[in-house]
Amino acid sequence: MRLVLAEDSTLLREGLTRLLADEDHEVLAAVGTAAHLVEAVERSRPDVVVTDVRMPPTHTDDGLRAALEIRRRWPNTGVLVLSQYVERRYAARLLADRPEGVGYLLKDRVAQVDDFLDALDRVAAGGTALDPEVVRQVVAGSERPEPLGRLTPRERDVLHEMAQGHTNLAIAQRLHVSQSAVEKHVNAIFDKLDLAHTTGYSRRILAILRYLDT
Repeated sequence: MRLVLAEDSTLLREGLTRLLADEDHEVLAAVGTAAHLVEAVERSRPDVVVTDVRMPPTHTDDGLRAALEIRRRWPNTGVLVLSQYVERRYAARLLADRPEGVGYLLKDRVAQVDDFLDALDRVAAGGTALDPEVVRQVVAGSERPEPLGRLTPRERDVLHEMAQGHTNLAIAQRLHVSQSAVEKHVNAIFDKLDLAHTTGYSRRILAILRYLDT
């Protein structure tokens, strides 16, 4: 495949360039700044970009912001981020619109060269290659908390019974509470799942679908 490589560490950049060449990949450009990365992609239109996150000029998230620009301007170009850090906000944006052809690996957790090459092949083929730690941190850092996480243990019990098809009366009997208590829990569930003002659909069914999707 045809690649552009962006890494500000000269030693690592040269090592990756040699590794990729040994695997019969064509490295069209190997650059050390985010700006040069975008320029190289515009000039050569590679199949895949491999980039670090923290690069010049600010050494913060320049590489990842360059990856977002590349995905916006050349959506068919695969992007594999290879970094020591998880930048949650930009990683989430990179994955949000179209996760196909995207990878994000942590350097310290790529145990073998074969792991890196396998991820590269998946990204080039339009797949996704994500380090489990990246997934964990993106989910944990989501600005909007997972809705079921707002429910109390009792509300989860009620939703669990709802998902099995039980009526409010049956739920009250099974949980040994009053029917009015169950109704209050059900209304709280609708509110916390942002279903309180839903019209045109059964709020009960929507709540159950949210539960089954977790």
